[in-house]
Amino acid sequence: MRNGTAILSRLLMTGVIGLSCFVPAVSAAPADSYSIVKKIPIPGQDSWDYLIVDESARRLYVSHGTQVEVLDVDSGAIVGNIPNMPGVHGVALADQLGRGFVSNGKSSSVTIFDLKTLKPIAEVPTGKKPDAIIFDPATSRVFAFNGESDSATAIDAATGKVAGTVALGGGPEYAAADGNGFVYDNLEEESLVLKIDSRKLSVEQRWPTAPCSAPSSMGMDIANHRLFIGCRSKVMAVMNADTGKVITTLPIGDHVDATVYDPETKMIFNANGEGSITVIRQESPDKYSVVETVKTFPKAKTMALDLKTHQLFLSTAEANQFEVLVVGKQ
Repeated sequence: MRNGTAILSRLLMTGVIGLSCFVPAVSAAPADSYSIVKKIPIPGQDSWDYLIVDESARRLYVSHGTQVEVLDVDSGAIVGNIPNMPGVHGVALADQLGRGFVSNGKSSSVTIFDLKTLKPIAEVPTGKKPDAIIFDPATSRVFAFNGESDSATAIDAATGKVAGTVALGGGPEYAAADGNGFVYDNLEEESLVLKIDSRKLSVEQRWPTAPCSAPSSMGMDIANHRLFIGCRSKVMAVMNADTGKVITTLPIGDHVDATVYDPETKMIFNANGEGSITVIRQESPDKYSVVETVKTFPKAKTMALDLKTHQLFLSTAEANQFEVLVVGKQ
């Protein structure tokens, strides 16, 4: 019995040692993966759309119902809101001018507000149902993409005056600006990407996105002139922003609605309405690989990136509670 007990003890010790060596390996894997690290509850139960991070002011703007909730990026605390925004969709920021711009789909207008006080400054008429909205630093113009007018309204950010309207020839989805005088936009039903001269307010190129179809989201590597286009055909296309050539496509989840690029980590994130984020690594301007699929929640398909912390923010509702999911590495 003594010998048997000694053998059993040695076996148990060996098992414990083996287990202790195994545990760090298990815990190390999630540490290098993305997951939900925090949930920020937001009052109300209405619809939601785009989010955007103001890096300099450390604020997160979250469109919600008929208003924009403003959060402290680092603490998650609600620091204010911009009310009475009918059919709110997106927010564009002109930090140097101290102005923000909200697209109001139901009133076919853009509300200009003060970034410090969050008080409205003016309301600018647009085409029908403005949705996506971005700031172009090359021209200091804001472009509101009108979903039911097949057009984009260009607004001078400093004066609030309409600079002109660009006919797009189809219903626009999300857009990106390269900072050098060109704005790119998806036409979902036509499976096209438009290259728009933001100074001339004219469409310079119309590029097919095949084999990607139904492009709905867009991110951009400005330094390498690469567009990352999320497509409802469950792929992300990489496009040369100079030539329009589709370099490659990679598989992503279903019903993508947001694509963002982190220039420091070289990671591309696609938020999918099925309840996932497809993470893709940029190994070189022309080489890419899928890293992982992060589980989120169904309909969590709009997303913003904080370049300082490399965390992602997504809007969703869980058990009738509206909330912002914070996704990052543990």
